[in-house]
Amino acid sequence: MSALLLALAAGAVVGLALGALGGGGSVLAVPALIYLLGFTPAAATTASLVIVIATSATALYGHACDGNVHWRTGALFAAAGLPPAILAAAASGRLPQAALTLAFAALAALAAVRMLTPSADDGSMRPVRPLRAGAAGAGLGAVTGFLGVGGGFLAVPALVGVLGLRMRAAVGTSLLVITVNSVAAVAARTGTTGHLDWAVIGPFGGAAILGAWDGKRLAGKVSGRSLQRIFACVLLAVAVLMAIDALL
Repeated sequence: MSALLLALAAGAVVGLALGALGGGGSVLAVPALIYLLGFTPAAATTASLVIVIATSATALYGHACDGNVHWRTGALFAAAGLPPAILAAAASGRLPQAALTLAFAALAALAAVRMLTPSADDGSMRPVRPLRAGAAGAGLGAVTGFLGVGGGFLAVPALVGVLGLRMRAAVGTSLLVITVNSVAAVAARTGTTGHLDWAVIGPFGGAAILGAWDGKRLAGKVSGRSLQRIFACVLLAVAVLMAIDALL
């Protein structure tokens, strides 16, 4: 199968997961770029950030039109993550490839466990603790910059648990945070990962955007918990395979 067809197929799967689950789909982009399309781990994490920017910004527009984005809250949360995102992105290029692959495997496993853990949305506003909010924003920025993922599976629980946003508002606001952190991380990586194959990244990102719309329709037909369990199992399998690859 040609690289173009592989990129389109992988992008569609990533977009489908993003649209159906509201986050976590970008975790599949990095292993797809590495094992299906021949990217190095460093190049894959940078390319993933570009794809995350395109899909997150598109989804952000839809949520903003529905009034589900808290711009001030998201801007403050993103501001806390900007320095860590830039520093982590710069440090990522200096790590051995095996170490970067192993770190990503650990993140994929964490995402899978998080999806298997029931979350509650009681809709109650809680007092915002600046230190906790800042720490959560910084942690998300570091993950985005270091591993090239949006981190929606981390951002949404943080916005609900730390800032007390309702689930719909947390999902919409997380897209703002993810987009800002990803742009900063890409800027920090400029010129550090060598040549990026835009003939692959472009179709991959385009298919992901289109797949996200199909994912939204799928979410209306299939139980959200069932989708999460299926996706979590896939992520666990990916995490195990990547860990084995890094250690052997």
